[in-house]
Amino acid sequence: MKSAAICLSLVGAAAAFAPAPTQRASTQVSLTLDELGGGSAPLKNYDPFNLAEFGSDETLRWFRAAELKHGRCAMVATTGYLVNAAGIHFPGMLSSDISFESLSTMSPPEAWAAVPTAGKAQILFTIFVAELVSEGYQGTHYMKGGEYPTMVFPKIDFSGVSKETMEVKRTRELNNGRLAQIAILSFISAHYIPGSVPALTEAPFNAGHF
Repeated sequence: MKSAAICLSLVGAAAAFAPAPTQRASTQVSLTLDELGGGSAPLKNYDPFNLAEFGSDETLRWFRAAELKHGRCAMVATTGYLVNAAGIHFPGMLSSDISFESLSTMSPPEAWAAVPTAGKAQILFTIFVAELVSEGYQGTHYMKGGEYPTMVFPKIDFSGVSKETMEVKRTRELNNGRLAQIAILSFISAHYIPGSVPALTEAPFNAGHF
């Protein structure tokens, strides 16, 4: 605390009006990947570029939250890509001139391009709201030691689940998300660069829906 004590009798008064000390964020990494969790065989805590040593503990927590979010988005995207490619669709009309059935006959990138601008805006706005909610403005931010982002829609209550079980479920979620990120990037690459993903050149992936 910065205060100028003029004399011993004024020390208490000076302290009362002195500004509160500013706590600086640590610029050193004391948190490790083992403490962060999420590692599993066969490549436990695989970090060839040593990204875990970049920045501070807050940076490492931000990396983990980003991995969680990207993994969840990738799982939804992969599922949606496969559902669309299989021709499964909602009944009815998306807009006055576009039916869900017509979108199911297109590849997922073509179907997204066909969605009206107003529809895309609604989707992006919903994502924006979910991002605000998941950033923990209602409590301690995850970068400061708070809970990592949870599912927003639908909200799932894990209050009755033990810590050990949650650690297992979190590791499974991370691994599924990592695989889904590889999957959706493979689908997109195969669509825009034919032959770039050999596994997707064989039936049924070469039917034109990818």
